[in-house]
Amino acid sequence: MADSKQTYDANKIQVLEGLEPVRKRPGMYIGSTDQRGLHHCVYEIVDNAIDEAMAGHCDHIIVMLHDDGSVSVEDNGRGIPVDIHPKTKKSALETVLTILHAGGKFGGDDSGYKVSGGLHGVGSSVVNALSSYMRAEVYRDGKVHMQEYVRGKPKADVKAIGKSDKQGTKILFQLDSQIFDALGMSLSILLAHFRQQAYLTRGITISVMDEREKRPDEDENLPRLYRFHFDGGISAYVRHLNHDKQAIGDVIWFEKDEKDGFVEVAIQYSQAFQEQCISFANNIHTIEGGTHLTGFKAALTRTINAYARKEGILKEKEENLTADDVREGLAAIISVRLKDPQFEGQTKSKLGNAEMKTAVETVVNEKLAEYMEEHPSDARDVVGKCLLAARARMAARAARDAVIRKGALEGMTLPGKLADCSSKDPSECELFIVEGDSAGGSAKQGRNREFQAILPLKGKILNVEQARLDKMLSNNEVKSLIIAMGMGIGEVKDKAKLRYHRIVIMTDADVDGAHIRTLLLTLFYRYFPELIDAGQLYIAQPPLYKISMGKESRYAFTDKEKESTLKEWGIAAADLEVDAEGEGESAETEESEAKEEKLAKGKKGSKAEEAKVEAPKKRKVNIQRYKGLGEMNPDQLWETTMDPKGRIMLRVMLDDAEQADAIFTTLMGPEVPPRKKFIQTHAKGVKNLDI
Repeated sequence: MADSKQTYDANKIQVLEGLEPVRKRPGMYIGSTDQRGLHHCVYEIVDNAIDEAMAGHCDHIIVMLHDDGSVSVEDNGRGIPVDIHPKTKKSALETVLTILHAGGKFGGDDSGYKVSGGLHGVGSSVVNALSSYMRAEVYRDGKVHMQEYVRGKPKADVKAIGKSDKQGTKILFQLDSQIFDALGMSLSILLAHFRQQAYLTRGITISVMDEREKRPDEDENLPRLYRFHFDGGISAYVRHLNHDKQAIGDVIWFEKDEKDGFVEVAIQYSQAFQEQCISFANNIHTIEGGTHLTGFKAALTRTINAYARKEGILKEKEENLTADDVREGLAAIISVRLKDPQFEGQTKSKLGNAEMKTAVETVVNEKLAEYMEEHPSDARDVVGKCLLAARARMAARAARDAVIRKGALEGMTLPGKLADCSSKDPSECELFIVEGDSAGGSAKQGRNREFQAILPLKGKILNVEQARLDKMLSNNEVKSLIIAMGMGIGEVKDKAKLRYHRIVIMTDADVDGAHIRTLLLTLFYRYFPELIDAGQLYIAQPPLYKISMGKESRYAFTDKEKESTLKEWGIAAADLEVDAEGEGESAETEESEAKEEKLAKGKKGSKAEEAKVEAPKKRKVNIQRYKGLGEMNPDQLWETTMDPKGRIMLRVMLDDAEQADAIFTTLMGPEVPPRKKFIQTHAKGVKNLDI
């Protein structure tokens, strides 16, 4: 880390190029102008403060979401220099915030930082360029210096506006509506990043305050004040990952400063079947891994096999444990810090420094072997877990081979209940996974046979969160789905063999349908995550209501759409809800004022609920509530849900793998107390609960 006595002034700021292209092509600098790009701008300013913390100069960061949509980030670091830069002849503060690739992080050992992160390395200047307004305040040398900017251009020179005993930098910025698709910040998304940074930077405190009166729905029930501080660092991070799992032994933690960089690792096994290895380089989450993760995996496999052989746990004739065997149930954080990180791609998602593979391998080989020698009981538990995984892998291989053989005997490996499409071009083909024969019948009749295939599933599929692959492959419904998709599973999985490039989950709009949808999402998340990453998994959105008045009919996909249609038709005050038994309720129209209208009683026990009310001019309004897809005739299902020209579908996307893993483990795992706590905590925020 940097020497705290080293001078940090304008001479440390290097200028590489200007700022002009940023507003023209923002996607080149922040990846996108959607919600991800929006939040990345906040991360960039916060990550600059984190760099100060990694250099040993900052221990508190305050992030505020203001009511006017602006965001401010304040740290107690050294403060950005304000003296005149020798090359630009402007204040160093203005140089840093208005010139691309200007900062104290480009000069190696002679810069203001030994290591640093920051999105794309473009820094605060890009955020300034993409903001309609920015204000920078620097607390340094007993004074407060300030400069304001409009769309990246200074309003005036840097000026001293007062005195202060504080030290640090405060950046307030309002992102530009001319650049971004929408400006609404998600507190929950920001918190996930800040929590991660607090784990990775031991000793830092990150305070988050939300002052907004109007918040997005997903933030409505969140507290307005958070404070993250973790003395345990990445050891605490691993405990957090395993907090609702049955852990095996304690967290194994070690660190070492190698000549090529600093390596820190924390690992812990649990009785779960999934692995969760998360890697970082200079506090940047390397989502696609890289050389540091490759080195870790190689060393882990080698060290555990060496220990198992030495202790006689693995016999001479037995084959070695595979990489997958030793990572089943593993939670691991691999964090490296290095001077000149080379990231593949603009989004810094994969570390490319070859020397870090050797550095991480060396440290893990040495330190993990030491730990296993010193903690033989924990070591044997870990090896035992890996041996169980190996046996399950062999059983799964036999089961998978049986599935392939069975599929081949049943005709081109396709299950009999699959209504396949005639096109053989996967890029234009869609597979609809539907619930039961009733919905399957409507879907088969209503589809376009050229490119839409239908696979009905009987009942609820297996909860794969609580089952290994061998047990999973004994479930007929799961087998049918795997065979239909064509890409295989486990060791022989090959995405190039996927028969449909759009997989669509289409279930009923009731509790059973939601449960089946969740089971399917668990299956895809755990065993086919590449489909989610490629944006090939969708959830169909059939309408909830059909509203008819006279000859006019409309479909409503939400309660809000239903109310909007009724209001448009002059029935704003009517409450047209019917209970599950079909009992009628009274309703009033705007024009009939207090006049009571009778709702027609729906047939008791019928799935589709109907209600009728007198509208102005004595016309009847008929509202049909669809609970099952089988209640729609084939034409309706095609028109509303399957026709590419008019349908609405949700694409399943993964923004936060760590949070997704935690939710699937909590809701679908074997432990009841975490699930009960989750339900109690989130019960107030539930909408449209169908009982």
